[in-house]
Amino acid sequence: MLQLDAVQTLGFAGLALFLGYALCRAIPLLARYNLPPPVVGGLVFAVAAWVAHARGATLFTLDTALQGPLMIAFFTTIGFNASLRLLKISGRQVVVFLALASVFAIVQNQIGIAVASAFGLHPLFGVLAGSTTLTGGPATGLAFAPLFEQAGVPGAASVAVAAAMGGIVLGGLLGGPVVTVLIRRFGLESVRPQDHVAPGEVPGVEVQTEAQREHGALKSIVAILVAMWLGSWVSEWISSWGVTLPAYVGAMLVGAVIRNIDDATHRIGIPVPTTDLIGNVALALFLSVALTNLKLWELAGLALPLLVNLALQALAVCAFCLVVFRAMGRDYDAAVMGGGFIGFMLGTTANAMAVMRTLVERYGAAPRAFLVAPLVGAFFIDFTNALIITGYINFFR
Repeated sequence: MLQLDAVQTLGFAGLALFLGYALCRAIPLLARYNLPPPVVGGLVFAVAAWVAHARGATLFTLDTALQGPLMIAFFTTIGFNASLRLLKISGRQVVVFLALASVFAIVQNQIGIAVASAFGLHPLFGVLAGSTTLTGGPATGLAFAPLFEQAGVPGAASVAVAAAMGGIVLGGLLGGPVVTVLIRRFGLESVRPQDHVAPGEVPGVEVQTEAQREHGALKSIVAILVAMWLGSWVSEWISSWGVTLPAYVGAMLVGAVIRNIDDATHRIGIPVPTTDLIGNVALALFLSVALTNLKLWELAGLALPLLVNLALQALAVCAFCLVVFRAMGRDYDAAVMGGGFIGFMLGTTANAMAVMRTLVERYGAAPRAFLVAPLVGAFFIDFTNALIITGYINFFR
């Protein structure tokens, strides 16, 4: 049995990541439907651990201490992309996308309640297995678990983790294929086809010296670390008011503030492409660690109601993706937003970003999608979802 510390776990997850890339290149079906390599590689390792567990053995134990910092680093880079100047361009779409996500969070809870009622369970079991863990993710599920237990849902924490992990897997697997079908069905194309060209071949792109690239990378890394540092204080301050939000929100807010100060003053000169690159690396490693550490035997041992609920939720979000596509403009960016919608309404915003990045790597840039979906999925929906969850708990208490 491998017993790995935090650094060794990161290296192990890196192997899973590149296994995912290799499989996506070698298996045409995976490439055709744009399955994210971190999800593919991580699931291979998770399935191997499941097989070993079924035979009474343990292949590896992982130290996931770096999983949290990787997640926060990634969302910090999302904050650096939250330029008010860009927000003015798509502000209306952010509101529409948030409204759609909030409505579907209620739909998720109604589906969960229907399944719980059919199996004779407490209605709040359906809310816990609905927007609490699917829209909210594992962090929100665990944060609200004590309230659900007090309201009559035994073992709420275990249910929350299992439902959230199942949703993350489904969100990562379904987003790419569904949007690929949309793109091909409607013949959609990126408005920036030049992004298919290698950066060195794009006319007018300045070639930086090695010293300039090094300075830009250091500036991005330090900016991210400072935002994470200050963001931890912001998150503590928010928590002191009794508001439960994911740990990355503070760092993301600070990142947004730094970006907009830089836009207004041009004093810092943050190289956004380099910051995005660092965020992409953090995202890939975060997902690899999370999926490699997934205990699939816990999902296999779930009660039938939870499995039925997950299946119905997956069908519902895939169908609702067409509503999102039409409401957001019926164009290429709207389709990519639909992939992000599936990702974060079933799993986490990290899933959404992985799905969308896999799509744009193949079909071209979708700048509007990468402005709207992260703002809603990583920030605004947490506020509305918390209100929705609290309302259901108070109603059924």
